[in-house]
Amino acid sequence: MFNKERWNEILEALNANKFRTFLTAFGVFWGITILVLLLALTNGLKNGVTADFGDFATNSMFMWTQGTTKPYKGLPKGRYFNYKIDDVEAIKAEVPNLKYVSPRNQLGGFRGNNNAVRGTKTGAFEIYGDYPEFIKQQPMDILQGRFISYSDINAKRKVCVIGVDVIKGLYDKDEDPLGTYIKINGVNFMVVGTFKMANSQGDNEQDANTIYIPFTTFGQAFNRGDRVGWMAITANDEVSITALKQQVFDLMKSRHKVHPDDERAIGHFDLSEQFERISGLFSILTIVGYFVGILVLASGIIGINNIMLIVVKERTKEIGIRRALGATPGMIKGQILQESLILTILSGMMGVSFAALVIWVMNAILDNAGPVENFANPSVGMQVVFVALIILIVSGLLAGLIPASRATKMKPVDALRTE
Repeated sequence: MFNKERWNEILEALNANKFRTFLTAFGVFWGITILVLLLALTNGLKNGVTADFGDFATNSMFMWTQGTTKPYKGLPKGRYFNYKIDDVEAIKAEVPNLKYVSPRNQLGGFRGNNNAVRGTKTGAFEIYGDYPEFIKQQPMDILQGRFISYSDINAKRKVCVIGVDVIKGLYDKDEDPLGTYIKINGVNFMVVGTFKMANSQGDNEQDANTIYIPFTTFGQAFNRGDRVGWMAITANDEVSITALKQQVFDLMKSRHKVHPDDERAIGHFDLSEQFERISGLFSILTIVGYFVGILVLASGIIGINNIMLIVVKERTKEIGIRRALGATPGMIKGQILQESLILTILSGMMGVSFAALVIWVMNAILDNAGPVENFANPSVGMQVVFVALIILIVSGLLAGLIPASRATKMKPVDALRTE
């Protein structure tokens, strides 16, 4: 049990050789600093890479058509086909556990030819024909007005929702775009809303240069009819889209007379699968971070162990006197362990504090310098601090165990003879 006399003894022992204590503590300080910084840097990489997924629901996939590679039912290979709006309803009806099935069509691109005009200003933008539920798959902040509604879909209204860079390209500063008209490929659309991507620190260029219009209006205005360019499909939270996608493929192959074994006729990108791979990779990196950090910390613990052995040897006579005066082996062992534990925890917590300062400086630099590709917000959670504390406690006990055991094995008479 800690008491004033015991604290005084511990402080006196640590102050007896300050330089030696400093060097011993530095090993633990540096080890725990490396551990925390490695975990913070791993999180920074994870945050940066997963940001590439944007805010799109990660339990989703995109699906489009490609040329067939096998002949089937009298139809040749190399045949191209298109999804239809009826395919969307079939998927919803026949494949269970799907939350959203959003048909999409696309026109132009912000690096392509100019496709939008307002007065004397023109611009090249991504034009998407979408359904209202798409905003639930890729969350966005509606800055003014609203997003597409089902009344727009049913009435095939010529309305649009525009990104922040579309506003910059087609409007004067401080001009209100709501209720105004822009011409897309010669067709007038009224602006009913403006948006930016949710949780963005400076919109992705492509997203900010996007215009959304109702899917049905897109088909009518640009002669797409009931054709669907591609689909964004999201599964229910409790079911992985990866487990369901083969059912979707089989259904589409059946409906479009594609050979069941033709693996290339339907193109897709499984966002959930990719996200799981990246999450697995960073889980491994986290384990590697702990492994490397603990190895570095171990060198500091070995240093404390060696120093405590020297301290025990230097205090052999003192230990003999204490034993002669009635101190039990448990009391002697307890003091040695406490000294080791205090030295380890103090130096370790200083290491955690120093690492926190370095992390704060890194984040401040990133905030001032702007976004860095594949790296963002290096940080650690409180659970890492608790794990570090547990590691320090265990390490401190292990570092003092051998010296404490050696101290208790001394016979008082032999200890008193030592000069």
